Amino acid sequence: MTASGDMHFLQRAIELARRGRGTTAPNPCVGAVLVRDGAVVAEGWHTRYGALHAEREALADARRKGVDPTQCTMYVTLEPCNHHGKTPPCTEAILEAGVPAVVVGMRDPNPVAAGGLEHLQEQGVAVRVVAEDSEEGLACRALLADFVHFQQTDRAFLILKLAATLDGKIAGVSGKPEKVTGPKAHDHVQALRRMAGAVIVGGQTLRADNPRLTRRGNDEEADTQPYAVVVTSKLPSADKDIFLLRERAAQTIFWTGTEQAQSETAAQLEKLGCRVWGLDSGEHGLDLSQGLARLRAELDVFYALCEGGGTLAMGCVSQGMADELHYFVAPRVLGNTNGVASFSGATAQNIADTKNFRIVATEYFDPDLLLVMHPKREVAP
Repeated sequence: MTASGDMHFLQRAIELARRGRGTTAPNPCVGAVLVRDGAVVAEGWHTRYGALHAEREALADARRKGVDPTQCTMYVTLEPCNHHGKTPPCTEAILEAGVPAVVVGMRDPNPVAAGGLEHLQEQGVAVRVVAEDSEEGLACRALLADFVHFQQTDRAFLILKLAATLDGKIAGVSGKPEKVTGPKAHDHVQALRRMAGAVIVGGQTLRADNPRLTRRGNDEEADTQPYAVVVTSKLPSADKDIFLLRERAAQTIFWTGTEQAQSETAAQLEKLGCRVWGLDSGEHGLDLSQGLARLRAELDVFYALCEGGGTLAMGCVSQGMADELHYFVAPRVLGNTNGVASFSGATAQNIADTKNFRIVATEYFDPDLLLVMHPKREVAP
């Protein structure tokens, strides 16, 4: 199969894998297709944590369709697992089905699950892993950046979302909340909120917008909503008329300095049902990694969505916490240098000092353009 053919079939597997993103964590989202005579004849993906893996789903699809796996090549975004977890090894299913060849987009970074390719080869299966720096290899690494993150760190995977004009402004001179992008972009943000276990904003956003930080649509029950996290050095009074305090206190978490977390104001907020977590301070503000680690360890939050302003956004980037950036570009120009910038608060003087990202996907949400990016360290170490 040619490299262009690899990309075509692995791209389809990637599309399938994305359907499970957010529901499979801490497992990877994986897609698999069976190909015969240059066409996809069966496919599957890992739908949720604890469910069948993508390879077994694809083989089940083949059985339903009367497709003979012994005449097919399997394309899968991640190395088939070779261990017993919540489900039996996928290598076992591939061998039982008699699949003669497997093309893999990425080796498994989990040492417990690795070794599947060697086992398949020992049993006579033709195995090939695409090059890491190839188009298809980079695409699979981008898809699985969250899984690699879960393997290598103890904190939630942070998605930073921003919407800006062509000149990089997220609000006008007054700073008051205004819509920058259109309704289709807003729908995408809601999809991100449905995936996230926590939505994070800064104290300025809390004071200016009085946000709800909820998912919209048919998912309004309180127990299905994400945690609301507010990063602030100035805690609000418990008697303030703030939606999060009135309606979502039990789901609201304040990240603040260690001294503020011991204050009477913090105690009053905790009486309402809020959590107040004291974080250490450093060069770039509160240590966000501590909060993200507690979200995962104490509340099983694997994905957090940051919708803060320019200062918080820059803090995420400066601390290396922006694991994925969703940056909406609206075809609009403010042109006033006093508008609120999408990133602010850094002291860098030269372009050589920039924090660099790699674009891993683009999507058009008429009239806006979405750029999805990962830090370069995530996809091209």
